[in-house]
Amino acid sequence: MKKEIAIKLFQDNKVRVKWAPEKEEWYFSIIDVIAILTDNTFQSARNYWKVLKFRLKEEGNESVTNCNQLKLQSSDEKYYLTDVADTEQLLRLIQSIPSKKAEPFKIWLAKVGYERIEETEDPEKAFDRAMATYLKKGYSKEWINQRLKSIEIRKELTNEWSDRDINNPSDFATLTNELTEAWSGKSVKEYKKFKDLKKENLRDNMTNLELVLNMLAETTTTEITKTEDSQGFKECNDSVKKGGKIVGNTRKEIEKTLKKPIITSKNAKELHFNNKKKLK
Repeated sequence: MKKEIAIKLFQDNKVRVKWAPEKEEWYFSIIDVIAILTDNTFQSARNYWKVLKFRLKEEGNESVTNCNQLKLQSSDEKYYLTDVADTEQLLRLIQSIPSKKAEPFKIWLAKVGYERIEETEDPEKAFDRAMATYLKKGYSKEWINQRLKSIEIRKELTNEWSDRDINNPSDFATLTNELTEAWSGKSVKEYKKFKDLKKENLRDNMTNLELVLNMLAETTTTEITKTEDSQGFKECNDSVKKGGKIVGNTRKEIEKTLKKPIITSKNAKELHFNNKKKLK
């Protein structure tokens, strides 16, 4: 979806949504969703939300009641501050609404929860499900095998960071961004924008060569971190810069030989569309 403000269809009904680039998150109009699920008018849905919000707050549910407000266009074409929810908040909200239309979501959430418990007990099931999901999306088996390997390599790196006093999620994000920029020449945000991505996973939209170089950057950084026994954010960040620089130079050498850039604007839809057609 290229527009920052868009209308998404919920069955045959419209739900106002807005993309927040700074948080990389879609936000949905709560009133619109409630109106659809309860078959109410807009005003009735507003009243329903007031009552539901109060009840959830009494139950101590801060994840939904501490919702954001964004300016969304109304039926009179003017913009008003509107209660919105991100995807996680929206799914939690749907669980609290007794409605036949909400039942498919509740069943799906229960199924996902059960699968996550299964994967905790048997991690191999997570890989099997990932393989099946990627195949349905049209990815080749060769690419999928690389992608699953990249998950393992990524986990090794993050485990090293965790063992070296990196615990804050924002530090993980900063180190990842530093590494990506060092080897690719683009920050994560720039890379995703270049590929016209929003919530989609960047690695899921890489070519084989992009993915291999990303894996090499993470593996190299892991080994440097171990060899130098980097401790804390600053030392780990130094190791990240070294690992990223080495692979960045490798990328430039390959580009010089190929006489074309490795970092491509193509995303999964363009890269795997033909393969998906063959699978149908």
